Amino acid sequence: MPLIPSSARAALLEQARHRILITDGAFGTEIQNFGLAEADYAGTLGLARDQKGNNDILALTKPEVPESIHRAYFAAGADIAETNTFSANRISQADYAAEHLVRDINVESAKLARKVADEFTAQDGRPRFVAGAIGPTNKTLSLSPDVNDPGFREVDWDLMVDVYAEQIDALIEGGVDFILIETIFDTLNAKAAVMAVRHVEQKLGREIPIMLSMTLTDLSGRNLSGHTVEAFWWAVRHARPVTVGLNCSFGATQLRPHVKTLSEIADTLIMVYPNAGLPNELGEYDELPETTAALVKEWADAGQVNILGGCCGSTPAHIAAMARAVDGLPARHSPALEAVTRLAGLEPFVFA
Repeated sequence: MPLIPSSARAALLEQARHRILITDGAFGTEIQNFGLAEADYAGTLGLARDQKGNNDILALTKPEVPESIHRAYFAAGADIAETNTFSANRISQADYAAEHLVRDINVESAKLARKVADEFTAQDGRPRFVAGAIGPTNKTLSLSPDVNDPGFREVDWDLMVDVYAEQIDALIEGGVDFILIETIFDTLNAKAAVMAVRHVEQKLGREIPIMLSMTLTDLSGRNLSGHTVEAFWWAVRHARPVTVGLNCSFGATQLRPHVKTLSEIADTLIMVYPNAGLPNELGEYDELPETTAALVKEWADAGQVNILGGCCGSTPAHIAAMARAVDGLPARHSPALEAVTRLAGLEPFVFA
């Protein structure tokens, strides 16, 4: 049976025809600014382990914190909110003895972002979107954690698909428009997440648009599983993502050549949200909003991006500066690709 098409995909594509859109910035560093104590994280849940640092649990124990952050980013000019659910999966939440709360965390996080997005849309009529953020977990399908046993894996494909499907199903229930599979360090993990989206689509009978965002582990432009930017795109293009891009890992300066590469080969929207520069010796990010905005504006001027935002260290001030910097600039146009066979190992292969 055909799936009901996504109205959110159509709406995002229509907005992106006319302007460069803005997604939000970092959540973790913004949460740190609240100076929360263990009791704030733990609430009255009575969990067996300490919760401080479990940012995702705040949807249940301190919802006014993520809500206020969403509100600040929309006020700064963001068009897209990413849910505070980067680690809201069974594998990651097991570290906090909170794996049984995965559904509740994701549903409530999505509802929070949806509520604020709809409030801002009601104020001025400009569409605001919600992307359900899915992190990579702390497990990998491609690599062994044991140097003495390269064939060993802590997880298998079916488990990863099931873990992702549980999270995706809850995010959709909470009202997200897209599923953002982000900070992809293992391409096979991302493929498991794509498969999970397909399972949930079939269950619900409607399309769930996917956003994909790769993270690089070195300046050569590879992720942890060894794929170059080009190889990554050929490996995931079949998923028909509404956006593909890069996030985290580095600041805008270091991502410049890789953004150019991806923009030239990806026949979909490009979304890039870099860190606010590189961390200093204390692990803190001190790149000023105007600096970050000027750097990402170079991509916009070159017609290489459709959506911009920030990752680690970025703030509402960074997002506001980006929104001002690209206001009025023309939208990027996706390239028309020649119909040839494109394959990917760790390197791309084009058979023309």
